[in-house]
Amino acid sequence: MRRHDHVLLAPGADASGRRLKAPSSSPARLRVDDRLAPPETRVEYLDGAEIFAAPADTPHATQHFDLTYVLGAHVAPGYRGAVDMLTRVDEGSDYAPDASVFAQKPDRGGHRRLEELAFEVSDKQALAVPTSKARRLIDRGVRRVFCILVKQHRVLEWSRETDGWRTLPKDAVIEDPCLVRPLPLQALLDAASSDDAVARALLQKRVPALEAALAEGEARGEARGVALGEARGVTLGEARGEARGEARGEARGALLGEIRMAQEAITTVLQARGVAVPTKVARTIAGCDDPSKLRRWLKRAATAATAAEVVAGARRKR
Repeated sequence: MRRHDHVLLAPGADASGRRLKAPSSSPARLRVDDRLAPPETRVEYLDGAEIFAAPADTPHATQHFDLTYVLGAHVAPGYRGAVDMLTRVDEGSDYAPDASVFAQKPDRGGHRRLEELAFEVSDKQALAVPTSKARRLIDRGVRRVFCILVKQHRVLEWSRETDGWRTLPKDAVIEDPCLVRPLPLQALLDAASSDDAVARALLQKRVPALEAALAEGEARGEARGVALGEARGVTLGEARGEARGEARGEARGALLGEIRMAQEAITTVLQARGVAVPTKVARTIAGCDDPSKLRRWLKRAATAATAAEVVAGARRKR
């Protein structure tokens, strides 16, 4: 396992042993799902003022995608991730972090629990607004709040000690009970690193379909290599052919394993998010043997509303 110079621990889990107390609850406190802002609109409220969550352009929009893609794969069992989910923060504030993670089990009243992690993406927006949001989320009881600065290519975390933002080292990882494994900040800032981080997170979850696909690919590669090698004979030329055959068999087996794993991963991610996979879409996924296309579909599966969106544009084989 790679060592990181900086590990960002969840509050209450630091080496000093200090415990951070959450804000005390009150019977009069509003529930997180008591709405002030109308759902399914772009209207939010901050300190009683109506604000408008405007649509984004690149690179702000692509940073949103990368965040949800990487964060979704890292969510630990027992937790759920959400995008643009409204939270009633106080009497005059009801707004939605760009992404959040909360305990999946409802509270005793059957209501959604407060998120434990919250993420904001900031581009042209003045930092004063994310600052106001973060301070109130922390006061509400959210354990950790992060802000990704798109233009500066930096990640900030809210500090209770200083009541302000602190810049995190780019080589740091976020370690938290909500996450199945430490999340590298580099995966949030660099799209080229996101696939590796997602793959490691899904393997850490020990998804049965992925493990079966890996085992099947290894078995096929070994069997084909042995069969080709034994058929070559013992002469020098045949020995060389055997070596080449084994190498090709193993390479082909590894490729088939990668394809099968990606196909299974797409279906697994959709099903884990509660998105139905019709038979027609399942056949399209199973019939695709293009690793690059499957990787694109896997990214789409992390955020797509329907399974058809994942394979949109795919040509049927004749």
